[in-house]
Amino acid sequence: MRIIPILTAVAVSASLYLVVFERDDLMAFARGEDATEAAEEEAATSEGQQLADAGESRVGVVALQSKARTIGNAVILRGQTQAIRQVEVRAETTSTVISEPLRKGAHVKKGDLLCELDPGTRPASLLQAQAQLKEARINLTAAAKLSEGGYASETRLASAEALERSAQAAVAAAEREIGHLTITAPFDGLLESDTAELGSLLQPGSLCGTVIQLDTIKLVGYVPEAEVNKVELGAIAGAELSTGQQVQGEVTFLSRSADPTTRTFEVEITVPNPDLSIRDGQTADIAISSAGALAHKLPQSALTLNNEGQLGVRVVGSDSTVVFYPVQLLRDDVDGVWLGGLPENADVIVVGQDFVTEGVAVAATYRETEQ
Repeated sequence: MRIIPILTAVAVSASLYLVVFERDDLMAFARGEDATEAAEEEAATSEGQQLADAGESRVGVVALQSKARTIGNAVILRGQTQAIRQVEVRAETTSTVISEPLRKGAHVKKGDLLCELDPGTRPASLLQAQAQLKEARINLTAAAKLSEGGYASETRLASAEALERSAQAAVAAAEREIGHLTITAPFDGLLESDTAELGSLLQPGSLCGTVIQLDTIKLVGYVPEAEVNKVELGAIAGAELSTGQQVQGEVTFLSRSADPTTRTFEVEITVPNPDLSIRDGQTADIAISSAGALAHKLPQSALTLNNEGQLGVRVVGSDSTVVFYPVQLLRDDVDGVWLGGLPENADVIVVGQDFVTEGVAVAATYRETEQ
């Protein structure tokens, strides 16, 4: 007997039984499965719609993933070169120049003759003063001996002493007057002007010549009061002259008093100049080194203002909402600005920052960091 026809007959009989006698229970079961599938489908549709609505409510921005770096926080200012020393050598007596003039640009050593003046009657005046001093000393000796023997009064002795001292003063004055006849260089340097011409009459205060010292030179600039605390004595400083020459020195002077008009502080940087290639009065762009600082380099366009007028940038926070950070401008380069006041890592909004405010949800897309 074959078993398959028997199994087939049993299955057909069971199906007919369910359709005929258990039709209501079968239909209810079918309707329950359909309802479950419909509910699951409706829930999935609702969740997708909520996500879509949330995505549509976020503002699209472009952000830059920036990491802070340590930079030298230099103080930048503009100044000029100055000779370390410059003196106008002038006459102290009246007389005529009897020496040949030295021409400007000539090198002179300390003590070199610049102008020699005609002595006139000054040597004779010195001889006369010396003779009077000799006579006064003889009179003083005689008065002293007479006073010891009781033959001269104290008044006569005092008078003799006064005459002797007066004669000493006359000799010193005559010698000093003769010393004024030779005008010499006060230090090693260069003549910035011709010395007085032969035959010219000099009076007290008349210019013999100008001497400048350039083997060491100063860079002089003015620091804004907001940055004066960044400058220290001994700090290394560099400068680029108007000729393109690069020089380096150190800060040797920082004024303690501000200019009342500009509210800036004078600073001097001493620079070696052994070959005299740096001239007095050249324009210089000066950078004075100061302590390094962590900073972010960002496009200048990323800067914006908040409602209180503070300068800063807007950043994408950890929950994808906007956070505003006030910043300090540390340095301005051609391709961006260096800013302080931000966390070490920040997703800075560089496109769309002016269309969002703090707390607004954003959908950020990122671009590569600009170095």
